[in-house]
Amino acid sequence: MDSSDAFGTLEPESRAILGALVPRTVPRDTVLFRPGDAPAGFLVVLEGSVGVHLIGRSGREMLLYEVNAGQTCIQTTLCLLGEQSYTGEAVARTPLSFVMLPKAAFARLMAESPLFRGFVFRAFGDRLKDVVTVLERVAFVRVEARLASELLRRAEGGDTVTSTHQDLATAIGSVREVVSRRLETFARDGLVRLERGRLVLADRQGMERVASGTP
Repeated sequence: MDSSDAFGTLEPESRAILGALVPRTVPRDTVLFRPGDAPAGFLVVLEGSVGVHLIGRSGREMLLYEVNAGQTCIQTTLCLLGEQSYTGEAVARTPLSFVMLPKAAFARLMAESPLFRGFVFRAFGDRLKDVVTVLERVAFVRVEARLASELLRRAEGGDTVTSTHQDLATAIGSVREVVSRRLETFARDGLVRLERGRLVLADRQGMERVASGTP
């Protein structure tokens, strides 16, 4: 994807401004912003994925949402509109290509382009739904079900998950020690096999029952 694909539905004048932006590339694990940083501009991902995390005083992390190709970051939108600093941390989950619309150009397009405003607020709504879903799961869904759902998602139709226990804990809003204990329980129940550097789903149907909360 390039910037013209991401903004193809906008007015010609808006597309010209956005199409002139020079894409930037960064490697995996690059930190794009941290709590307390001021937004440099309006970020749109062209290729790759960004994870946006909330970090507590204890150092515990929770994945709030991901930003994938063609999407924008709700934290950036909030900070630009409210003239606030970031409260979360964004890390490239893959090699990343993105464009950054400067703050002044963002303000101009928000004021002058109805289609750009619509793009921004639709993207904001989409990301906000992701955040609400995460909060609902953390508040109301048991750890076992959240972990089972995440394992099924990461297996992507196969049987193998190579994520670390810390990565899984961050994704489901828990801590590594809790995830490790739940995985050991899954292994004793025959749902998974814990192998060096990876986890294998041994009973996908059983894992789906756990994910759904079925006894």
